Amino acid sequence: MGTIHVTNIRAHAHHGCLAEESIIGSEYRVDVSVKADLSKASISDRLSDTVDYVHINRIIKEEMQIPSKLLEHVAKRIINRILSEIEMTKKIKVSVSKINPPIGGDVEMVTAVLSSKRS
Repeated sequence: MGTIHVTNIRAHAHHGCLAEESIIGSEYRVDVSVKADLSKASISDRLSDTVDYVHINRIIKEEMQIPSKLLEHVAKRIINRILSEIEMTKKIKVSVSKINPPIGGDVEMVTAVLSSKRS
């Protein structure tokens, strides 16, 4: 078993419960960790034998463009797509962070973290 981390994927998106958030949008950060059997790739040196992080990045960019009220909802959609489209994924952890959230305080970011595994 091995892990592929794709860290600090940045996107401008329109998530949130406030009307202004859906109009103006905010900056977001997404981090993904995927556990899979990477032993074959470590020997073969072939992309087809590993988790393609370009594919992960594309899924995240596409899902971040679909407006949602909650970060948890976005994270779950990302998890579902990665499990559906990248078959060798055994376990996944996704963090979606809103940078400088409009919550009336000096807060760097808020983050929702979800994880799942293939059943």
